[in-house]
Amino acid sequence: MAEGSNRGECSTSPKRMRLDTDPNPTIPEFLTNCDEYQLFKLTKFYRDRLEQAMEGGVDGISFSLTYERIFTGQEHGKVTELVEKGNRRDSSKLLLSLVMGKGSRARRVMWESFVRMRHGVPKLDKILKEIQELGADSFDYMDIAHGLSELPSNLKDLQQKHKETLRVQTETLRVNTILIKEKVKIFQLVDRYAELTVISNVRDRRLVEHELLARGRDHEEWREKHLRKELEKIRNDQLFQSSFSQRKSKCGNSAAVSGVPGIGKTTMVQKIVYDWATGKIYPHFQFVFSFKFRDLNTINCRINLRNLILDQYPYFGNILGEVWKNPEGLLFIFDGLDEFKDTIDFADNRRNTEPQSVCTDPECWCEVSDIVYSLIQHKLLPGCSVLVTSRPTALHLLEKAEISVWAEILGFVGDERKEYFNKFFEDQTVAAAVFKHVEENEILYTMCYNPSYCWILALSLGPFFTQRDRKQQQVPKTITQLYSYYIYNILKNHGREIENPRDVLLKLGEMAYTGVSQKKIVFGNADLIEYNLQPSQFLSGFLMELLERDDSAQSVVYTFPHLTIQEFVSALTQFLTPDPGDIGKLLSEAHSEADGRFEIFLRFVAGLSSPQSARPLEEFLGKFPHQTTCRVIDWVKEKVEGQIGDTQTETGKRNLLNTFHYLFESQNKALAENTVGSVKTLSFNGLGLTPIDCAVLSHVIGLCDTIKHLNLQGCFIQCEGIQRLGPVLHKCQELSLGANEVGDSGVKLLSAALRNPECEIQKLGLRVNALTDSCAEDLVSALSTNRSLIDLNLGYNKLGDSGVKRLSVALRNPDCKIQKLDLYRNALTDSCAEDLVSALCTKQSLRVLYLGLNSFTDQSVPALRCLILTCRSLEWIELWGNRFSSNGKRQLESLRGVRSGLTVKL
Repeated sequence: MAEGSNRGECSTSPKRMRLDTDPNPTIPEFLTNCDEYQLFKLTKFYRDRLEQAMEGGVDGISFSLTYERIFTGQEHGKVTELVEKGNRRDSSKLLLSLVMGKGSRARRVMWESFVRMRHGVPKLDKILKEIQELGADSFDYMDIAHGLSELPSNLKDLQQKHKETLRVQTETLRVNTILIKEKVKIFQLVDRYAELTVISNVRDRRLVEHELLARGRDHEEWREKHLRKELEKIRNDQLFQSSFSQRKSKCGNSAAVSGVPGIGKTTMVQKIVYDWATGKIYPHFQFVFSFKFRDLNTINCRINLRNLILDQYPYFGNILGEVWKNPEGLLFIFDGLDEFKDTIDFADNRRNTEPQSVCTDPECWCEVSDIVYSLIQHKLLPGCSVLVTSRPTALHLLEKAEISVWAEILGFVGDERKEYFNKFFEDQTVAAAVFKHVEENEILYTMCYNPSYCWILALSLGPFFTQRDRKQQQVPKTITQLYSYYIYNILKNHGREIENPRDVLLKLGEMAYTGVSQKKIVFGNADLIEYNLQPSQFLSGFLMELLERDDSAQSVVYTFPHLTIQEFVSALTQFLTPDPGDIGKLLSEAHSEADGRFEIFLRFVAGLSSPQSARPLEEFLGKFPHQTTCRVIDWVKEKVEGQIGDTQTETGKRNLLNTFHYLFESQNKALAENTVGSVKTLSFNGLGLTPIDCAVLSHVIGLCDTIKHLNLQGCFIQCEGIQRLGPVLHKCQELSLGANEVGDSGVKLLSAALRNPECEIQKLGLRVNALTDSCAEDLVSALSTNRSLIDLNLGYNKLGDSGVKRLSVALRNPDCKIQKLDLYRNALTDSCAEDLVSALCTKQSLRVLYLGLNSFTDQSVPALRCLILTCRSLEWIELWGNRFSSNGKRQLESLRGVRSGLTVKL
């Protein structure tokens, strides 16, 4: 059927589905009850999400359509060719286009295919569950966007003026710079805006310990993997009245966008407003009103929504009453909930100690928090839409709110990182050199998911590749060194603007430290005055480069360009104080804060005890007190020694890991050797480790001369963690790496450690690591040359028959000394039994063999009997959970007494 027939389908009025008596039918029932028009609407409504969801099973769907003679062999070939080339997104787009062009039967077969494969494709399953929960209401919701009223003619001129005002306000992007005479560089938003990966979901907030570390574990491979399988991308234009809405309501939608500082929330809001003002998105919104919570903090009296809007958009005058008449056409944006001074509690309708007041009238006088609460909860102007942005740490405030769409900005993925540096530097040679250095430094590269960190990296590293007097060997390698050069560049370019930069930085650092301790990131004129930083002095001095000025309609506020810069200046202050007092006590108190607010501050303090980090700053600020440096080193030493054996609890493991970060930042080899040089066991099992953590751990192990056992069981380090640890793994005698999702690519890296001539690995645990037959060749290569490995645990993977057949080649090697081999639950069948047994029969070193929970049958019994009788060294063989008949089991059980000391477990 041609696409033209769709118009005929759409022109008919939809019949009411027969689902009134069953609000939650099964998906097959739902699809059976859908008429052709409704199925067309359903496909069109979910089309963007289906393009993502089908990536995991597009070839199977195409096969179903071909089997039903809807696709020709040539069309199926085009779809599968794209899959084979790795272009799954393009293949799913092509498939949907073909289906939409072939009419109603094609759509029905496609949806039936979705149902069959839903459990193997998480994104499809999610969409089907949503449809099932909504039932017939799905179609009511799809009609909401089409029921919006026309803009009255008397408001059209006002709308045009409003759009023009917003366009002018948002069309440029201000970027601070510390390297050139211009304080601020202006760019066109469309030229500079970098598309970020945003997901229609908010992940567990427990992953967000600190902004610098929060998304480290979500490295590139993790993000791409989970975006393919589970997490759905969402565009700016899909936040409202799209299939992503979890609450389908005619009362209006509220959306929440989460993201760590510097990830691009405010710039994303700016882009949304700009795109609406220029007619690119959300044509159904007649007016958009955008506010920052930091501006709302300056309102210290009761106010109504009318005056709140007029304060910022005075040209609305007395015509707002007309605007209220169509709340469905209004979008309110509130940026930065985490910066709001008041608490909005959606759980029990209470704010601070006073009852939360519900504001139902735009003319009603109340607290700002009451207005925000009432808009989000659809009590005020029901039908309007609201967008709220926040750091993850404040998201709990919205848990009980009427939020329809949750989204999170993940940041840069893949080549987006490189693209940032290409845009930042006009000289592409410099851009390539800077990015190459970043890419080769695992800690700096991991930071690059965040645009703000990219900005700091570019500003700090650029001079090393553009100025002849900079030595390449001095390029920063630690985070402390990086931030030291960030401040160094400010002092070098703008330090002459003030007589005593040390004194000013000391005062600024005291203010910054108070902010860190109180979780305060926005400062006013009163804060500057309190620390003897007069605003007039600030405006003319080099502090312009350390504090960003935000002129709002109500007042002036200041923030550091990023929280980590605030934390670095706080740490720097400890080395600028003439008499540090009992700095050890201050550091211990900070270390004891359970919420991690001082975590990065302490790393910076430890790092500034390093000559490499201190030297560039001392050029402008004078020598750091030797006494302070010594006390910091003593404190780090005390912490490492006190915690090195305390890894029984999660807190103990986390504290030890943090002290390792202090060691790494200090770059003090003697200190590290004295504290960890004789460590025999390091155990972080069950503690989630980021790639940065693994890089630090690698540094520490590299300085250990006696390390025997490294236990990283269940740390979710994946392939990238193995890559960071790779250079030192050969030093350990026992490696516990189970439940880490290292995958086949991780085994390739591990194999390099096993092939190292100095390899001491005797016991290697790789249970539950998503290994397949693809890693067999790497294992074979490693086992063929390794002389130390005697215990190999590959249980609960998917090596399969082909993988074990290849592995058997290495096991035959007389130099292979394997004593214990675990192949538990590896999808093994009779097909590999002879190869495996043939290899192991010659292995008189073999003592323990686990083959349980596979699919061996009586066909394998002769081979297994031969192994048990021939391999005289075998002490334990486990065959439990296979598919032996009673007769097969009896044959194997009869061998239990064949030799003393032999256990056959069935």
